[in-house]
Amino acid sequence: MNYSTLKKSVALSVVSLMAVVAVKAQDAMKTTPKVFGGSGQYSTWSLGVNVGATSTSLATGGSSDFNGNVINLGYGLSLKKQLAHSFALVADLHAGKVQGTAGSAGYVGDGVTGNRYIKFSTPYVQASLSGLVNVATIDFLRRENAVNFLLKGGFGIVNYNPSIYGAVTPGYPTIAVETYNTASATNKNPHRVSTLVIPIGVGVKFKLSDALGLNLGYDENFVDGDVFDGVNKAYPTKDHYSYGYAGLEYTFGTASKPNLEWVNPVAMMYDELYDEALRKEVAALKGRVTNVENAVNDLKKDADGDGVADQFDKCPNTPAGTVVDGSGCAIVFPKVAEAAAPMAMAAEAYSAIQFEFDSSVLRTSSYPVLDATSADLRSSGAKVELDGFASSEGTAAHNLALSKDRANSVKTYLVNSGVDAKKVKVKAYGETMPVADNSTEEGRVLNRRVQFKK
Repeated sequence: MNYSTLKKSVALSVVSLMAVVAVKAQDAMKTTPKVFGGSGQYSTWSLGVNVGATSTSLATGGSSDFNGNVINLGYGLSLKKQLAHSFALVADLHAGKVQGTAGSAGYVGDGVTGNRYIKFSTPYVQASLSGLVNVATIDFLRRENAVNFLLKGGFGIVNYNPSIYGAVTPGYPTIAVETYNTASATNKNPHRVSTLVIPIGVGVKFKLSDALGLNLGYDENFVDGDVFDGVNKAYPTKDHYSYGYAGLEYTFGTASKPNLEWVNPVAMMYDELYDEALRKEVAALKGRVTNVENAVNDLKKDADGDGVADQFDKCPNTPAGTVVDGSGCAIVFPKVAEAAAPMAMAAEAYSAIQFEFDSSVLRTSSYPVLDATSADLRSSGAKVELDGFASSEGTAAHNLALSKDRANSVKTYLVNSGVDAKKVKVKAYGETMPVADNSTEEGRVLNRRVQFKK
């Protein structure tokens, strides 16, 4: 790309940019973006043009082969993709001319060819890709950002054509020198050189409208080589130049989408807290949490204090201190006088064997009946069926398994006492076929049994 073509491109870009700005209606209604709604809610592509001045000097310091500074014109284009409100990627295309003189030294000598250089002139074209970080913001008491302070850093390629001018004899007109000052002094000037360049800069952007901004910036460009000024004098030092500029930047997109660069996330989060749909959703969530808390509190309610929640208490309002079962009903223990009578009859063979609540362990009071039954079975050689039963507490499946365990406990005792295991059969009936009312503790006590069937 030659310089006249680039100048025309920049001029056309400025005209196009201003035309687009004039057409776009900035006062159109905008959609309200969400904090976590994604970048699709925003306008994120921008095109910028700039013009400024080039110099061999850097604001941060550093020496040059030609210390006399000459200011020249520079200009460029930029294409930016805003990835977040605080970070963007920028592709820059710059062109211009950098010049310098020998300054107070009078000339630059190389000590090899005897040439005495008094100035250089280097037209250049530079393309680079940089990261742009918003490090600070001023909003002037508004809820949208108005001034952004920026840092930039990246890498690129610079193509340049250095020319140096010198005088062989003092007082004679200056002449163009066609060789670089190398050790051999035989390399001819290729007229075009391309090498790596590292641009680092600072800038400030002013918001003129949501789509249009004014950029002021300053870049320091570090060239990976020492022939940018045409003289390889102080190898291995590198050449450099600076570019200060001003420009306009236009952000593409519909009027309904705000510019991501000017977003104020804190203000957005504040707005979302007062969004009607969000408030309704939060209120509904609070209602669901309240329902769960009420359900938990209901499970904790125990009006009679018997340790069984009211929702599961089948016998509410039991007196304080009453021993209850899992259903909240009182457990009635047989009196000593009442228990003595069954024990007196316990020695009769084939009498029913009783069990404790939810237990298949044999009572010691059952041993006389079991011994009498074992003696009869061994002497007669008869067969017997052991039928296990349970009361109605718990599930039917649990009670069926419990009744079987009770029958097997009786069988184990008989077999261990000498009864042939083949002559003892076990059956389980669970809570079916009760012999007493399961709604009372007295009835449930009688239903926890194993019966003999010869």
